[in-house]
Amino acid sequence: MDYHINFVTSWLKDGSSHTVDILTIYGIGGIGKTSLAKHVYGLYSCEFDTSSYIEDITRKCDGKFNGLLDLQEQLYNDISKTSSMKVHDVSVYTTKIEKALARKRILLVLDDISTLVQLDALLGSKGFHPGSKIIITTKDSWLTVSCALFKTNIKPKHVKHFLEGLHETESRQLLCFHAFMCNYPKAGFEEVSDKLVKYCQGHPLALEVLGKSLHNRDVAYWDGCIEGLKKETSSHIHNVLRMSFDSLPSNNDKELFKHIACYFVGIDRDVTETILKACDINTRSGITNLIDRCLLSIGWDNELKMHQLVQETGKFEVRQESIDKPWKRSRIWCHKESFRVLKQKKGKGNLLGLALDMRMLEKEKLGGSFELKTDALSNMDSLMLLQLNYVLMNGSYENFPEELRSLCMHGFPLKSIPSGLPMGNLVSLDMSYSNIESFVGCYSNPQRLEKRQKLDGSCLKDKKLLVSLKILNLSFCKQLRSLGEFDQLPALERLIVRNCIGLLEVCESIERCVDLVLIDLSYCKKLEKLPRNIGMLKNVKTLLLDGCNLSGSQIENRDMESPEICKANNMVINIRTSSSAFMGSIPSDLKLFAISLPRSLVTLSLANNNLSTESFPMDFSGLSMLKELYLDGNPIASMPSCVRTIPRLEILSMQNCEKLKSVEHPPRTLSRLLLFSHGRSIDKVVFDSEMSPLKLSPFRIAWPFEIEGMIKIQPMVCVEEKVLRSLGWTNQEFINKRLMGTNSSEFEIEMMYEFGIFSTLYEAEEMPSWFRHRSLGPSISFTIPSSSPKNLLTGLNFCSLHTMKPTDEWPLFPDDVLFPFSSMMTISNITKNLMWIYERRKDRYIPNQKCWVLLSHWMFGRNEMEAGDHVTITVTDQNDELTKECGVSLVYNDGEKGEEDALSYYKSWNHIIGGDLSHFQTTTGQYILLNRRFFMYGIYLSPYHRKFITDGPDYQEQKKGSWFRALSQRNPGIIGNSRKGKGESSRSHPSCETT
Repeated sequence: MDYHINFVTSWLKDGSSHTVDILTIYGIGGIGKTSLAKHVYGLYSCEFDTSSYIEDITRKCDGKFNGLLDLQEQLYNDISKTSSMKVHDVSVYTTKIEKALARKRILLVLDDISTLVQLDALLGSKGFHPGSKIIITTKDSWLTVSCALFKTNIKPKHVKHFLEGLHETESRQLLCFHAFMCNYPKAGFEEVSDKLVKYCQGHPLALEVLGKSLHNRDVAYWDGCIEGLKKETSSHIHNVLRMSFDSLPSNNDKELFKHIACYFVGIDRDVTETILKACDINTRSGITNLIDRCLLSIGWDNELKMHQLVQETGKFEVRQESIDKPWKRSRIWCHKESFRVLKQKKGKGNLLGLALDMRMLEKEKLGGSFELKTDALSNMDSLMLLQLNYVLMNGSYENFPEELRSLCMHGFPLKSIPSGLPMGNLVSLDMSYSNIESFVGCYSNPQRLEKRQKLDGSCLKDKKLLVSLKILNLSFCKQLRSLGEFDQLPALERLIVRNCIGLLEVCESIERCVDLVLIDLSYCKKLEKLPRNIGMLKNVKTLLLDGCNLSGSQIENRDMESPEICKANNMVINIRTSSSAFMGSIPSDLKLFAISLPRSLVTLSLANNNLSTESFPMDFSGLSMLKELYLDGNPIASMPSCVRTIPRLEILSMQNCEKLKSVEHPPRTLSRLLLFSHGRSIDKVVFDSEMSPLKLSPFRIAWPFEIEGMIKIQPMVCVEEKVLRSLGWTNQEFINKRLMGTNSSEFEIEMMYEFGIFSTLYEAEEMPSWFRHRSLGPSISFTIPSSSPKNLLTGLNFCSLHTMKPTDEWPLFPDDVLFPFSSMMTISNITKNLMWIYERRKDRYIPNQKCWVLLSHWMFGRNEMEAGDHVTITVTDQNDELTKECGVSLVYNDGEKGEEDALSYYKSWNHIIGGDLSHFQTTTGQYILLNRRFFMYGIYLSPYHRKFITDGPDYQEQKKGSWFRALSQRNPGIIGNSRKGKGESSRSHPSCETT
């Protein structure tokens, strides 16, 4: 919650006195919106001319005929500081409120808005006094921008803030506070506390209500409560969450909510919409309404997500239809109840959905036979959603309901689809993990087809049977050999046959499926025949060919006007092209794809196909719609050149490419780059100067290496002399020798650059002699002296001498949380209240563990360090190390014109001191410069940070999404930045006042 408080506080303090700002805090019922708004209001209401907090608006409006008028009266009296005559017309009161709002700078909180009528009545449409701040809490994120105030010519500035649940630690503290009157579980309650915390998923109201109800109860009672929660929602929590459910605008949305709560949580949104649309549910507006009311969210993989307590509320609503007789409900999702209903043949025409997975049942507790009869379904005339996973059934499949829209039968035992199964209305068929050997059949040879029909009379022959089928999933069917006669599937949109290890061929009649949007043939390793005309499909957005052994393909380059034959292992593909020049530029391995890939593709995955860098064509520009490309697990040494030709690529993944050494100039359109590998590390990553903001994922890196804009490590022998001179690193033995007394690269000195800080570590008994201002121990303080106007301060050199502690001074039980992983440098400008904490990763270890020197040069922007500023620098050591001495030297530009600025490239990086370090800044203003934070969405303050940062929460969440930009696009703001043409040389300034 600290993050949300800090966010709202920052929003309140940030803004012009000439504008009006509105903040919408939205989230599910009981998540803490009211508490957050009330807390911030109490802190800052006194800083405005006037203020008003209108609480619980929806309940007051719904519970009383004149509820809205009463709220208008309260608001008007608050902001005018007078009592007005009673008014009985909402519009008249709105006019009075509009006039009052225009006269004073106000902080206004409207808590729990649920309708536009409420917003328009309380805010009007005339605007506010400049500098005013309005906070609105609601379950509907769209309400604010739909009110009358946003339909005027001058619209207020609007920010939305989604309130998520508490973190696990905060959840545990809240639960324990109410259950045990302390912040941690009592002895013996640790396990049940963790279960309850996990169940509540950060919901503050749930944690509070349940914590209070479990106060002074024993462990057994807690266990019973947890089991009960799985069956039924606690009444207090239910009443709160049901407010969101009751606010849904139509019966359609309520039915949709119950469908999703019972069957579709975790299911792809597009799949869900396809199925439920066939069930006469308006999903397009319905899902949007559920999302707006925080009853539903969409995950990273487009899956439907629902807070567990919200899901239980949906199931609770269904249970109320018949508490004791599940067969009288509209939906059955409990596997035990489904089994008993089918076993006892009690299902009736009211049932819309039923789910049964025999693996979820404990057989020893059921008793009797586990074989069911198909006629148990014969009376379920309205049944549209049916799941029968790993169920053995006897009888005619003609008993299945004709109204079925979705049928899921994992582990189906038969070798073919029963001929009597009614599939005329079926939209989705999922028979994964089944024993079927063929689906429809794929036999271009008439004799072979006739033979097959004689052997298998149950094969489907009526081509009208599957005219509605849009989703076909046959994944993990090990016996499946062929797929064909796609003309029987004219409406097919999704074909999913992952891990069908026996699949040999996919019929070319797939071109008849003109509505196909997704094809997944991943890990069909024996596939002999890939349709040559797959590229003719004009609507395919996603093609997944992971693990299909594509590496062995070769092409015989003949007459380009005639079909050519490509052979990939035993895969035969016909390709037609009219461009011999284009074919000549395509390496052999992937020529089949360069021609046959659908141009409509948005997502393409070729992971784990043993493809080398040379396997790819020179040009992928034909894939003009492609946004996501996955090349994971291939032995590529560098990013294929064709990737740069993809004009709209946003996500590039080359994870676990063990031979990958460099990624140079990926497309500037990228918003996410995935490079993590468990094995071989990457040497170099270089970005385009015009790149879009990027979201990075963690990845291993070699040594030395460079990730442009993040970190650069190079041997000192490779560093140009002019760079060293610009740093003020002169007259040093290690620079001249460059090696530590041996030719072995193990002891080679290296220079690290990150965050605008150059540093190196080398073995030595003393610091360089030119550091005249020194201090014994790990800390030094000084005041920056004044200098000639021609001398411009460009940087600061800091040096520290380290050694190992005597073994008797080592901590007996060292705690990683109490000590940094390597020496940490903290520079604090006391005068300007600026602080940088640099946690430098240890790039090498000193042989014999004697003494070593850590030398660093810090570049600063124009305003970070100035004459008269008082500065302190402190080194925080590892648990077994000791700083003997440290020193400082300032570096100035002497005004002499010379060669171009040797540091211009380094200054062009974006995330450096003087540049954009917002991702590394704490809520209290300090900067924690740690390389791995490039891959993190929050800052965690360890105990060793608390020596310097005393305020703020331990965990501080940062902005998510794409933010990394390697090179700066700002105007030059670094001291000593290069000018066009000529630059100026630098020298070390020996004079500073030590204190």
